[in-house]
This record gives sequence, C-alpha cells and structure tokens, in this order.
Amino acid sequence: MTLQALDTLAPNPSEQTVKAAPLWRSAAAELAQIYGDHPGFADCLEEMAKRIGRAHAKRPPELKALDAARSDTPNWYMKPGRPAYCTYIDRFAGTLKGTISHLDHLKALNVGIFHPLPLLKPRDGDSDGGFAVADYGDVDPRLGTMDDLRALASELRARDMSLVIDMVCNHTAREHPWAQKMLAADPDFADFYIVLDDRADVDAWEEALQDVFPGTAPGSFTYDEPAGGWVWTTFYPFQWDLNYANPRVFVEILDSLLYLANAGVEGFRLDSTAYLWKQKGTICRNLPQTHNILRALRCLVSLVAPSVFLLAEAIESQASVLPFFGTLQARECDLAYNNGVMTALWGAMADQKSDLLGSIIARAGEKPAHGQWLNYVRCHDDIIWLALADTVPMERLRAWSNFFAGQGSYARGLAFQAPEGFPASGCGMAASLCGGLDDPQAMARLKLLYGITYALEGIPLLYMGDEVGLENFETFRDDPALRDELRWLHRPEMDWAAADQARKTSSPRADIFGYLQQLSALLMKLEILPGLTVKPAAHDAVLTFERPMAKGGFVCEANLSEAVFDLPCAGHILTGDSRMLAPYGVRWSLRTS
Repeated sequence: MTLQALDTLAPNPSEQTVKAAPLWRSAAAELAQIYGDHPGFADCLEEMAKRIGRAHAKRPPELKALDAARSDTPNWYMKPGRPAYCTYIDRFAGTLKGTISHLDHLKALNVGIFHPLPLLKPRDGDSDGGFAVADYGDVDPRLGTMDDLRALASELRARDMSLVIDMVCNHTAREHPWAQKMLAADPDFADFYIVLDDRADVDAWEEALQDVFPGTAPGSFTYDEPAGGWVWTTFYPFQWDLNYANPRVFVEILDSLLYLANAGVEGFRLDSTAYLWKQKGTICRNLPQTHNILRALRCLVSLVAPSVFLLAEAIESQASVLPFFGTLQARECDLAYNNGVMTALWGAMADQKSDLLGSIIARAGEKPAHGQWLNYVRCHDDIIWLALADTVPMERLRAWSNFFAGQGSYARGLAFQAPEGFPASGCGMAASLCGGLDDPQAMARLKLLYGITYALEGIPLLYMGDEVGLENFETFRDDPALRDELRWLHRPEMDWAAADQARKTSSPRADIFGYLQQLSALLMKLEILPGLTVKPAAHDAVLTFERPMAKGGFVCEANLSEAVFDLPCAGHILTGDSRMLAPYGVRWSLRTS
C-alpha cells in the first residue's frame, strides 16, 4: 500500500470509483475486522464512499496541486533544521488574524510546522483548554472564523510553513450536537456514546481502569440523569467518550477530518489516540481495535488529501507507542511524540547521569523507517513520569518528580497528579524547571535540553515561550476560570516585548533565541542520513550519540552535570568547545573519517 495510490480515482469520483481504489479496499478490510458483525456496517461503508467522493471533488485546486507536488516525498514534513512550533492561539496572538501578523517571528526561528493547540469551537466555560469540542466544523468564535483559519493556512503555506491542528477523536463536549441528539432520543445517535444504567456494571469496568485525573476528576464515568445512566468520561465529566464500537462514529470523525483537510490543514494531531476502543477487563488503552481504526483513517484520509500527515498523541510507554506507526504495508500515524526520550531527558538532568537517557534514545531507534518522532522538551501538558514505569525503577521516578517539584533542587515546578501509587507528574515552563532566569545556570540547562532535542532523529518541537526563556505563568491562580487547573502554570501569554528584546539585545533571552537560530542554521546545511547510534559514555554524566552522513557522521556530546570535563574533540566543531565540555555544555561536531 502506498499513500499516493490515487490513480483509480477520477477528478470527481463516484462511489464506485472510490471503492475501486486500493486504499479503500485496505481500509474496508481493517474496518471489517471490528465492524464485520455490526448490522449497520454495510450502510456505513456506502456512506463513507459517498462522503469521500464529495470531499475529493471539493478539495481546492491549490491543495490538490500541493498533494501532487509532494507525491514523490511522502515525508515532506521532514525538513532539516525546520522545527515545529506549538502554542495556543489566544496565548500567542489573541486571534487567528492576529497570528498572521506574528509569522515573521516563526520565520526567524525557521519553523516548518505551526501547531496551534485546540482551536475548534469548545463548550462554554471550562473546556479542558479547548479539548472539549462542541463542533468539529467551526472555530472557537473568540479566535475567529473558518475563513480566518483558511487564511492562516494560506499565509503559512506562502512562507513554506504548514498548519497542524488538534483532532480530539476520543471524546466530544457534552454540548456537541451528537450528544444533544442522543439526549433528545434521536435514534440515529442513540449509540454514539457509552452509557451504562447499572452501577454494578460501572464498578466492573472500573476495576481494570486507571484514572487520568484522580485529583480533579476521579473515575472514568459520570452519572448524567438526562442521559439515563453513567456516561463514560475518561477525562473530565463534560467530555463524553465516543463509542467507536458504533461504525457511524468512525464515519463522522472521518468526515470531520476531510472537511478540515480541505480547509488547508496539512497535518492532524490525533488527541488521546490510545483510548479509542473499550474492552471490559482491560485498561482500555492501546487495544488492537484502536490500531484497526487508525490504519483505516490513514488510508481514507489519503484518498482525499494524500499529503496530509497524522501525528499520534499517545503518551504511553515506548513499547506501547511504537505500534502507532503501523508497518510499511499497513501504516498508521506518520509521526508520534517521543514522550519517552523527553521524560528521560529531564530525569537525566536531575540525576546528572546519561545511562537511562542513552538506553531510551537507543530504543526509540526501533521505530519503523517510515515513522518519525516529534522530539520535544515541553508542551502544554504535564510531564508524566509513569510513562517510563516499565523502564525506570519507581524510586527513581519519584525522585525525579520531587526534584522538578522543587524539593531540594533548583527547579521551580509543581507536582500535578497521578494514579494512586505512581509519582505525581510535573508542571512548569522549561525555563522555570531549569531554575528561572535569575539562576546563572538556567539558560545553559535550557540550551542543553534543546541542543540534544534538535540533534535527535526526527522533528524538533519548540513550545511557545521557550525560545525567549518565558517562565511560569504564576498569576493563573488569579483567574477563576483557570485557577483549578494546575497545568495553566505552563501556559503563559506570549511576551512580545521579551521576544523583541531577544532579537535586538544581549540578554539571557537573546542567548537562547540566538542559540536556537544557530542550531537550525547548522542543520539546514548538513545532509544527515536516517539512523542514530548511542556511543559509550566517556563519563557517567556525558551523553554521546552519532547520526550517519554520506562521509563520517554528525556527533552530539552533552554534559548533563555541573562538572567540567576535559574531552578533546578531533572532529570538525560545529558548536561548543573543541577541548572541554562545560557544565551543561553541548558540542556538535562532524566526524570526517
């Protein structure tokens, strides 16, 4: 199966031509494995074919041209030295229109992918930062309109940047029209969500489940009298899990993806991918049926928008994340968050040891060749230490949790929450977790984190504010709408005065901004090949890895400690000192023989 196998589709395909496509047959086979016995499955296949045909016919000519231009480079998003950039639109620039006026800031950082966090229409009030979607076909009115979204996508393309948005595919807001139709007893939506009418049945399911937010939303079910029982709510009570055992749910989610792809979205972050399928007696994460769903989505999206990529948001163990890439013959997501390496990176800095980090980076290399990692330092979410529970001893995870909660350390973070018996996850902006701007070593630590992240195989991700060393958003507690959600600590508003300072003056903010520009410029000049090898450590605190080039290799050496190491380098130095590694120092070099 190839993602460009569209030759069987006519310019305005009929239902019959859609069904003749190899990708259609692959998707139908995947769906038959989970829906084959469902009485409505045949009708759903018919409906899917119609909607795919319509979406293909409506795809704008400029996007079809983009698909064609990228047909020979399916991993076109792998642009050396071009990071992704993640932010909330309202925190970055207020509105979608306002964002356009700040695209030069992204261009200065050589950004290739722009990922605004949830911007589709949310429920009123608390919406879990926009992850409680009330309408997949509209934009949050506070941010703008769908036309504004199309305009932003167009402006990004004009600058060789690509728009990626969140598709919250596990759940909707209670206020979503599908949920409202279910509450109104519309028979077409009676089975869109999971509602149990027996408390004993709820308890039986709960025995195997693991709370996501045990402190603020314990349990996985919420009693809702109008719904007639306990609604499955993995995250918050106002977020109702979709029932993917009903094939009509799959049809509607696919239709939403195609609509947004035709609006100019070039990639989708599939939120909470691990949770899609439910099966009693299991933890209801990473189940085989979830992978059937994702393989089918990958095929069917490609029938309309073959150049659009899918990013798996599966914050799980490395062993559980790797299957989300699928195989070359049966692909799933094109990219996945390198959560294991991110978490181990912070832990290594706490321990001032490279052992676990090196082994986890090496294991990340077990991904299939067609899949790529999105490598990151921080994001809008908490650092979930338990994602490494299958690799790192629990006492070490607890020590990391305590360290970045500021217990006897330089870190200025806070402990969030975690299931009983596991270490609390961590909150805080990267600069604050590194000690804050008044700590003389903070910028060195922040540069260390990004120096390693940019050097890894895959795409580096910049979280808004890290490029200028923004610190914790402490005043979130003053806002009644935010104060009960600790993760707002690391969701500040962009400080454009600080950004201006970073571009024009000598300061700690300018130091990190210029460093990121330097790393990007270096990578854009190098022709590094796929692959990565972790090298034996010269010292316990030093991480060394090499990536292949046509001749020699690209080498990254990083000092995770406060010590100074006499470590001469015989290669061609790109950045860093040729004779030693300073505290938290990073050295990039080229091995020429």
